[in-house]
Amino acid sequence: MIHTPDLIISILYIVLIFIIGLWTGLRHKHKTRNNNNNAGEYFLAGKKLRWPMIGLALFATNISCVHLVSLAQSGFDTGLLNGDFEWMAAFTLILLALFFAPFYIRSGVATLPDFLEKRYDRASRDWLAMISVVSAVIIHIGFSLLAGGIVLHTLFGVNLYTSVMAIAVITTIYTVVGGLTAVVVTESIQTIVLLCGAIVMSVTAYNKMGGWEPMINTLQHAGQLNKLSMLRPSGDASNMPWYSVFLGYPILGIWYWCADQTIVQRVLGAKDENHARVGPLFCGFIKILPVFIFVMPGLFAYTLSQTGHLDISALKATHAGKEVVESKGIYTLMITQLIPTGLVGVLVAALLSGLMSQISGALNAIATLVSYDIYKRRKPQASDTSLINVGKITAGVALVISLALLPLLNNYESIFNGLNDIIAHIAPPITCVFLLGVFWEKASAISAKYTLWIGSALGVTVFAISKLYPDTVIGRVPFMMMAFYLFCMCFIMQVILSYLFPVQHTKESARLFWKSPWEPLRGAAWSGLGNYKTLSVLLILIMSVLFWIFK
Repeated sequence: MIHTPDLIISILYIVLIFIIGLWTGLRHKHKTRNNNNNAGEYFLAGKKLRWPMIGLALFATNISCVHLVSLAQSGFDTGLLNGDFEWMAAFTLILLALFFAPFYIRSGVATLPDFLEKRYDRASRDWLAMISVVSAVIIHIGFSLLAGGIVLHTLFGVNLYTSVMAIAVITTIYTVVGGLTAVVVTESIQTIVLLCGAIVMSVTAYNKMGGWEPMINTLQHAGQLNKLSMLRPSGDASNMPWYSVFLGYPILGIWYWCADQTIVQRVLGAKDENHARVGPLFCGFIKILPVFIFVMPGLFAYTLSQTGHLDISALKATHAGKEVVESKGIYTLMITQLIPTGLVGVLVAALLSGLMSQISGALNAIATLVSYDIYKRRKPQASDTSLINVGKITAGVALVISLALLPLLNNYESIFNGLNDIIAHIAPPITCVFLLGVFWEKASAISAKYTLWIGSALGVTVFAISKLYPDTVIGRVPFMMMAFYLFCMCFIMQVILSYLFPVQHTKESARLFWKSPWEPLRGAAWSGLGNYKTLSVLLILIMSVLFWIFK
């Protein structure tokens, strides 16, 4: 339980964000009242977003309460291993900046399903819209609510569902009222608060531990020195050897960062192509931080527990006659035991920032998808007012469904692994049709449609088998490698179908693929360090050095 001063800080933070979100949204609404494209203003912030806000919003939408809670849990359990997901993201953000963002901006689309219709056909659009809504409800909202509920229940002693519903309703109100403008402004603030809170935890735990050398000695004494390695050998107990990271992550990452509406919507609202390119690259540089401020605190907690400086007895439980540590609550435990009164409120505010930003971003994306890709498709003459109202209703319904899924999602032992396990079975067909659509002229509409349908059905089937029969050959395949295998099947399927049913380009689709890999690099770029090509090279070099250091 936390003290009264910290509780007051936390409540004041929630109230402040609520007021800022409402004020921003209402002010923007007043400014654009006479605008003929009110829906574009509401869903895409009038396409006026600049690169700093895009980068911060991308990071805030990605980093949620799930990351603070589950990455600390993974750091405690397996060390720096899951930091691979954070640093590999930089490479897929480079792909977004160089190859995908220019197409999205040039085609003038409001949603990624809209892009698929322009490149392929309406059937592909409908399928992606449905998958995007489902994934946003489960992945972006459901898991975030679960992580937030665990933390708030532990800290405040209130019922998990009561605490989550209160925060979710507050976030939904300013998201529904303010649209993307309110979301991006509040996300930018929340990112700064979240980073400050995470840094406070990292520094506090590091100092309590006595520095780097005492940690090395403790890990060595416990026989856990491999916790410092991010690239594990084949046969490692984690089931995530180095080759699965480089083969499997790109499949998950390209879908998540380049083809998921919840994430890419910030790029779609960019002022111009250069802002759309530099924003993701800025986010790529920020993604260096999570390993140090989200994953390492969990590793510090493990070290502190080994030396008796952190009491984890509250996390111990007995299963099948064996004592185990239920590490989901490790971050909360660190807050209550390591952080002094006053700063605890900052940490709780950081957790709430992650929770609220993730929910707001996902709700806005869901509202946009349903309004543009489902409602307007059936009612082409729908007014902007109707589109906005449908989006608002959809956001409310999505929140209710996400709350109902919490008991099911809570069955996962590790929140982070559970989230990525689901993504690994959703992503392969979507990654495939986007990659081939953007880079291969012969990718046909029929091939995309059947790849999405069959690939998604295959992913669901494999997922069900792995959960119902975990001791089978399929059940024993690590989810990262399963993502790679499913992608290979989808890739072969779409190539074969593209030759069986040759592409028939429209005037529009003929412009929506790169004629060569070098073509996107010829686009207009800012001079100096702001040049997207210079930034991309710099980011690649930095990430390569970091992987080498922590290999």
